[in-house]
Amino acid sequence: MQKIEPMTLFGYEKLQAEVRDLKEVKRPAIVKAIEEALEHGDLSENAEYHAAKEAQKNIDNRLGELSSLLTNSRIVDPTELDHSRVSFGSTVVMTDMDSDEEVTYTIVGGCESNPDMGLISFGSPLAKQLLGKKEGDEVKVRLPNGTKEYELEEVRYQEIVFECN
Repeated sequence: MQKIEPMTLFGYEKLQAEVRDLKEVKRPAIVKAIEEALEHGDLSENAEYHAAKEAQKNIDNRLGELSSLLTNSRIVDPTELDHSRVSFGSTVVMTDMDSDEEVTYTIVGGCESNPDMGLISFGSPLAKQLLGKKEGDEVKVRLPNGTKEYELEEVRYQEIVFECN
């Protein structure tokens, strides 16, 4: 069963740019480094050769991961979704009922997540438990570091900022 990966156009283009960089810049540089290391002779004690081969393997593995992500991706335009309930692209303002601390998260694709910027993955434990909830709902969420209770203060769509300028 294929796992669909929702993401915005930004996330899709970000993955495509990484593929281009790996294929057109990084992999050719590694191939060149391997060729140069081969010229040094004895491969059994050639650290440059082994490091380059390891880097090539890592690049090939990453290209495989990216290919799978892009194949299974579904570009979602959050502006076209209803945000009266938490869904992909929703910004959720909620209050921790124990500490009274207010937190804000926006639900995005896995490749777009950046918790430090308040962007959490659609597949994260928190996002999964928030999906479908609405303003005013109280939700008890099980997270890796324990259970927390939140009250959803606001659910809205706002333009998603993926990178700091």
